[in-house]
Amino acid sequence: MNLQRLYTVVVLGGVAALVGCKADGDFQGLEYAPNMYHSVAYEPLKQIKDKDAGKWVNSSEDDIGEYYSSNPNNPYEMNMREPVPNTVRRGKFLPYRIPKDSVALAARTLVNPLDSTAEVIAEGKRLYGIFCTHCHGDDGQTPGLVGEKYLGVPSYTSPAVKNLNQGHIFHVLSRGIRRMPSHASQLSIEERWQIARYVQVLQNQ
Repeated sequence: MNLQRLYTVVVLGGVAALVGCKADGDFQGLEYAPNMYHSVAYEPLKQIKDKDAGKWVNSSEDDIGEYYSSNPNNPYEMNMREPVPNTVRRGKFLPYRIPKDSVALAARTLVNPLDSTAEVIAEGKRLYGIFCTHCHGDDGQTPGLVGEKYLGVPSYTSPAVKNLNQGHIFHVLSRGIRRMPSHASQLSIEERWQIARYVQVLQNQ
């Protein structure tokens, strides 16, 4: 008799659980975080305008198909829109990933993407005057005010530095070396390459 009662309780409990899972109107059933299951995903490369698409699997009360994925807040219900006029793109250079202790790899593999034009050299000289002269001096040979206080700043025409290539110079600007800190937070990738071109001019004085 007790076994029969237990069986009845289990069956009725199972039926009650199944019925309780059904969402209807204001009653959301027993789903966990239903908004995560039934949210509209605005995928940029996919757009379904049919509001009845997937209606048979939708358990919310908005009467829109589960697969409808257009954005009603944009013109033509577009998901991907053109950039706002006059916005500036992030940049044409990929983020620099070579680690600090791989200067030899940088020197061996990196090539300056900027030609040694008058415009590039002029901009490199301007940036050098802002970020480099305090240590390396105006001519790259006589230390600046900081270089006079902290001795050991090499001349760009010294045998150890004169033949350093553009990849090496760019890497040092990006990652720093010994007492020289990284300038990646102050200078963009393009600006570092411009300075490297100007340093090349100072190397050949």
